[in-house]
Amino acid sequence: MKLVRWGSKGSEKPGALDRDGRVRDLSSVLPDLAGAALSSASLAGLGSLDLHSLPLAPADARLGPCVGQVGKIICVGLNYSDHAAESNMPVPSEPVLFFKATSSIVGPNDDVVIPPGAEKVDWEVELGVVIGEEARYVSRERALDHVAGYCVVNDVSERAWQIECGGQWDKGKSADTFAPLGPWLVTRDDIPDPQALDMWLDVDGKRYQQGNTRTMIFDVATVVSYISHFMSLQPGDVISTGTPPGVGMGQKPAPVYLRAGQVMRLGVEGLGEQQQRTVASTAQASAFTR
Repeated sequence: MKLVRWGSKGSEKPGALDRDGRVRDLSSVLPDLAGAALSSASLAGLGSLDLHSLPLAPADARLGPCVGQVGKIICVGLNYSDHAAESNMPVPSEPVLFFKATSSIVGPNDDVVIPPGAEKVDWEVELGVVIGEEARYVSRERALDHVAGYCVVNDVSERAWQIECGGQWDKGKSADTFAPLGPWLVTRDDIPDPQALDMWLDVDGKRYQQGNTRTMIFDVATVVSYISHFMSLQPGDVISTGTPPGVGMGQKPAPVYLRAGQVMRLGVEGLGEQQQRTVASTAQASAFTR
């Protein structure tokens, strides 16, 4: 099942794609695609609905982030060995974890804003894992039982703030608009093997990233189990599982970074496509200097 959230920013309603690819309004059935609505029982109930009996959303409705009320976004760094190589970093022996602020979440086709003073804004297509059932100390064998479904994530990053400012990576990952989610939350039953999905990203029509989730160092089940031993995973939490090679930082002979007025298009097999326009921030630069 392909679930969406549609409507103006901050007022999104839940919806689902019918067999003709049209968005049906689920707001009479549940308040939002968040929290308990992501449980296995809730999703089974949605799967039994006759979607064609529900009203259509407007054809031009904006798609918002495919999950509401996200508690945390946990990211896995350097989870593809060839991406680690292009980043000049060692292949990790355990998953590298960091966070993106939930205030960075936007819809799949919303603008990405380049913050004041940012000079090295980069792209990263990733498979997102949405938690549906609380997970604490779960085994790898049972880990996927706690997953509601999957989505596309663009882990937008400011590399100078990530790498050159000291401390954790979060500073380069958490600017407003740096976490487009969606277009769809595809339920787990529709993605029988999350380790067999092609993924890609273009900037202004040029293909930069082309990969497949089969080349992850730590697969989805391992990642969910591993994280659950350090923190509880709650319904609606999102795990962004890493990116294949082809990011701007790794381009040869010189890095390539985003500037205002460009268009990113990206997708993961079976999970839909995103498209974002990059725009310059209208905010005033602060007095902060590195």
